[in-house]
Amino acid sequence: MASFIDTLTTALFQYVVVWMLLGAGVFFTVRLGFVQFRRLPEAFRAMLAQHQSTAAGGVLTPFQSFMTALGATIGTGNIAGVASAIISGGPGALFWIWVYGLVATAIKFTEAVLGVKYRKTVGDDVQAGPMAYLRDGFGSPGLARTFALVAGIGALTTTPFTQPNSIAVVFESVFGVPTIVAGVVIAVLVWAVIIRGIKSIGRAAEKLSPLKVGLYLAGGLTVIAMYAHRLPYVFSMVFREALTTQSMMGFGWFIAMRYGIARGVYANEAGYGTAALAYGTAQSDRPSQQGLQAVMEVFIVSFVTGTISALTILVTGVAETSIAAAHAGQAGYLTSTAAVAAAFNAAVPTVGGWVVAFCAFLFGYTTLIGWSFYGEQCLEYLFGRRITLPYRYAYCLLIPLGATMRPDFVWAWGDLMNVLQVFPNMVGIIGLSGVAAVYARKGV
Repeated sequence: MASFIDTLTTALFQYVVVWMLLGAGVFFTVRLGFVQFRRLPEAFRAMLAQHQSTAAGGVLTPFQSFMTALGATIGTGNIAGVASAIISGGPGALFWIWVYGLVATAIKFTEAVLGVKYRKTVGDDVQAGPMAYLRDGFGSPGLARTFALVAGIGALTTTPFTQPNSIAVVFESVFGVPTIVAGVVIAVLVWAVIIRGIKSIGRAAEKLSPLKVGLYLAGGLTVIAMYAHRLPYVFSMVFREALTTQSMMGFGWFIAMRYGIARGVYANEAGYGTAALAYGTAQSDRPSQQGLQAVMEVFIVSFVTGTISALTILVTGVAETSIAAAHAGQAGYLTSTAAVAAAFNAAVPTVGGWVVAFCAFLFGYTTLIGWSFYGEQCLEYLFGRRITLPYRYAYCLLIPLGATMRPDFVWAWGDLMNVLQVFPNMVGIIGLSGVAAVYARKGV
């Protein structure tokens, strides 16, 4: 089944999604006047903004909504997904993660702006996301329902599998904790937050998101600094393998692109529409402020956390060893979070693995609580508030199952659901690009 899903997803990526997302990224970059470059200094300031207007609607402060989005986006995909991209697609996959990240900032700016522009708030309840702008902005209730169905099923059947799976893999690798035990503990901790709704999620994300980024940044830079003499070789290998048709490691540029963009999309989520769900909760009357925060979100994901994961396994040689073992058909080669843990351990024995394990937990945990809200919003759009409580319990009950599943199946299924979610969202944001272009102008 994993092989079939991966084959189907690969075909969709090769012939449709890669070109659609890259093309859309370039289109939005030009249409919005290179907003991610022109307003980058302002984006840095907006990242920490606390400006809010209670009359404007929303239920979270701008900073909380930003941290909720960042927490949901920076998941184990930034550790496990990036490592899998390098092992499966070669070092050149990192180059394509950068390329997509560079143009994806404009896509995510658009999603965040539209999320605030077309949201509806009633008391402590907020209705935002692609469903709102597809229905009220783009004028297509059918497309809105399609997105809600795909994204709702995707959130329920992807995130409770991918995130706890990666956490469980590294906890078993580093501490010898059985995957089912890790899954049950994660499920209980997620339930304790999401059962109380979006305000509880926002408060948790506000505290945990900065912690996880700072800790991973410190640990990763320590590893890279200890192997700094290998950086010139690694960067030359990244560019060579990304741009040649047949590389010394057996990867062509298209394989590197397929895995790089697949994991790049999974890591920064530009094109999913999830940014609109998160930023639409902000107590702000300035859609451009949330759009600029979204620019910084993609920057942090693609050029900080994702790059650190890739460089650590490349400079320490873990990637080359794993790639060689995979090509030779050897069982038990390192991938996912286990590969990154091995890289950290190579630089700082024992402690390095602990750092990765703790970061993997924080990454996965904040993604789990953030994505629970995304799926909840989508299914509430279709079925009303009666679905909320059953959904929250079902979401948590699936986590132990996800922790014990095979990583290849988990990531193949995640890729497929991501592909399906992208299509209705991209139709809407391209159609509403003119609205986003207005907010992209400075001072709006």
